[in-house]
Amino acid sequence: MCERTAAKLDETFMARAIELARLGEGKTAPNPLVGAILVKNGRVIGEGWHECFGQAHAEVNVIRNAQNLQNDPVGSTLYVTLEPCCHYGKTPPCTELIIRNRIERVVMGILDPNPMVAGRGAEALRKAGISVETGVLEEDCRRLNEIFIHFITTKRPFVTIKAAVSLDGKIAAYTGASKWISGENSRREVQLLRNSYTAVMVGVNTVLEDDPELTCRLPGGSSPLRIILDSHLRIPKTSRVLAGSDTMIACIEDVDSNTVCDLEALGATVLRCKSNEGRVDLKDLMEKLGDLGIDSILLEGGGTVNAAAFSQGIVNKLLLHMAPKILGGVSAKTFVEGLGVPSPDCAQQFRIQDVGLHGEDIRIIAYPYE
Repeated sequence: MCERTAAKLDETFMARAIELARLGEGKTAPNPLVGAILVKNGRVIGEGWHECFGQAHAEVNVIRNAQNLQNDPVGSTLYVTLEPCCHYGKTPPCTELIIRNRIERVVMGILDPNPMVAGRGAEALRKAGISVETGVLEEDCRRLNEIFIHFITTKRPFVTIKAAVSLDGKIAAYTGASKWISGENSRREVQLLRNSYTAVMVGVNTVLEDDPELTCRLPGGSSPLRIILDSHLRIPKTSRVLAGSDTMIACIEDVDSNTVCDLEALGATVLRCKSNEGRVDLKDLMEKLGDLGIDSILLEGGGTVNAAAFSQGIVNKLLLHMAPKILGGVSAKTFVEGLGVPSPDCAQQFRIQDVGLHGEDIRIIAYPYE
């Protein structure tokens, strides 16, 4: 087999491993999404993925799957999206399992950025005489685990701003009406994102105006933790987001203690944060949330919250659903408000990673330049 054909096959099998990894979305945090397949004599003999936090890793599941199908993994090639672990955690090292089953070759998408692994897994396999290759569909594998990579290296949540906007950048009509700007496909993606992210965050004005539940409405989906930015604790105690115990309210330190007690009695967690011009300091909030193990936030804020997020540098990703509509109106709310920058030279620069039609809307995915 020529080198080009072999490389193409490696990419094909890795693409399938990425598909499998995504089956764990919403269930593995703060662990990564990992998919794996076993290939022998050009034929897939087993598939597996990390299905749930605290349960078996993808490498364990793929070997079990092969054996359950009466396929012997000895001499096979393992394709795995992330470097196998080499340390004891909630499960034993996957490298030991790979060596014990005499797998001949391991192809990895990316090395594990976790300092407890970080190349040691690949080295352990090489020392055991196993052929190891890395970097197959590397960029795709990094995007697959952008949340995990960010959190494990910074200990801060990965923040994605999501917004539905008109072609002229409005998120509501001048009357305040905003349902619905985006199309059905875009609205469904919001539910998929809520299933995938650990937390969803909005400002208190969204609660006051819309009284949302901020839950995942997909059948069998997982609802995220709800975080409300409410600097001065204005949230009504009858708000639907206060139903249950999965709501956090971020306020400034100088708030009324009796109000804090009332909210906590309803089951909410109140986080007192430093103040930034009279509002919650978002960098301080990110530190507190990171310390609590919250690895990802879907920010569904209005123009004021988005402006603060951009200006305080907490945004890691931008997802826009742009509807083919013109709303107009000088008083209609825009995607980013606040004072703004004095000139285009001062603008925060983003790199567009993907643009495409999403149903009737245009979907734009962009990342800030670092």
